Amino acid sequence: MAGQADFKLPLIISAVLHIGVIAALALNVDFNKKPTDTMMSESKAPPVQAVVVDQQKVDDYVQKLKADKAAAVRKEHERQAELERQADLAKQAREQEQARIQKLAEERKQQEIEAKQAADMAKAAQLKAQQEQKRAQQAEADRKLKEQQRQQAEAAAKAAEEKRKAEEVAAKKAEADRKAREDAARKAKAEADRKAKAEAERRRQEQELADAMAAEQSAVSAARNKQLQSELSKYKAMITSTIQRNLVLDEAMRGKSCHVEIKLASDGFVTSVQTTGGDPVVCRAAKAAINKAGRLPVSQEPDVYQLLKDINLEVRPEFN
Repeated sequence: MAGQADFKLPLIISAVLHIGVIAALALNVDFNKKPTDTMMSESKAPPVQAVVVDQQKVDDYVQKLKADKAAAVRKEHERQAELERQADLAKQAREQEQARIQKLAEERKQQEIEAKQAADMAKAAQLKAQQEQKRAQQAEADRKLKEQQRQQAEAAAKAAEEKRKAEEVAAKKAEADRKAREDAARKAKAEADRKAKAEAERRRQEQELADAMAAEQSAVSAARNKQLQSELSKYKAMITSTIQRNLVLDEAMRGKSCHVEIKLASDGFVTSVQTTGGDPVVCRAAKAAINKAGRLPVSQEPDVYQLLKDINLEVRPEFN
């Protein structure tokens, strides 16, 4: 209904315009002239003919408008159909993509389930193998225990038999055996005494050697500590001298000092400098002198460097 109303409106406007044009042509007559017979004859037929021709044009134009409108409607329908087709294709593509993603997710989930099942089966198999190994070990231990008990029983039986045989001749050999035991006891005691004395002597010698080595190590450590202290003092003096060379003196510093804490890298590079007390003027000058030097003397020996890497100094300005 809306399409028909849109189609009628331009048709009505066009008809009105054409009727207005026709009326203007009809009124475009010179009324000042007197009509003649010729004019009268011409004025009767042509207007009718003109109206007929113009009406045909109007009809043709109306048909053209209808055709254009129909073509426009058809194109719009085709455009809407194409848009709907493209929308359907896009919807189908989205649905296919969602189905593919869903399928991939399901496949991945199934793979995870299968992987977990495989891991569980492997774990169960490993546990079963461990249990079987334990049972085998236990069976082997039981077998060895039984074999040991059998051997012990056989040995006990054999010993009992030998004891029984020995007891048959015990009476005759009692005295000889007693003497033999006494001799063996004396020999065993003598051998034990000898071994005890030898062990005591060995321990004494080991103790003497350990004492000698400890004394030597103590002497070496004392000598090394003395050497380290000497090296430390030497490098402290060199560091202090370096600071003094870079120290900007001020008369206000005379008789004053500052305590500084310096951290050094293995190549002597100053990684940190902090003042821990003293005259503020001297402290500022000392810190500036240390930063200006950049690197301070350090030993290449690791144990000496360990004593120098965190060093505390008293900086006391020297005036000539």
